[in-house]
Amino acid sequence: MSKKLYVGNLSWSSTEDDVRTAFEAYGEVTSVNLIEDRETGRPRGFGFVEMDDAGAREAIAALDGKEFGGRNIKVNEAKAREERPRW
Repeated sequence: MSKKLYVGNLSWSSTEDDVRTAFEAYGEVTSVNLIEDRETGRPRGFGFVEMDDAGAREAIAALDGKEFGGRNIKVNEAKAREERPRW
């Protein structure tokens, strides 16, 4: 079974390959998705990593609050997206 992790406070120069490499040290990474601004295409400084359950727990313990790309990143289990009202 896999888990989706939230990764925040990423430097804008971080790439999906950089993030994948860091998380692969703890288990098999299924996907990496760094979020970009819709209008400018610039990175927003956060993303999601999907990986195996055991590896996800290890990655959270090892990487949360650690320095990555010059910034201390936040790593935790992603929460389900809440429905937002449409205007």
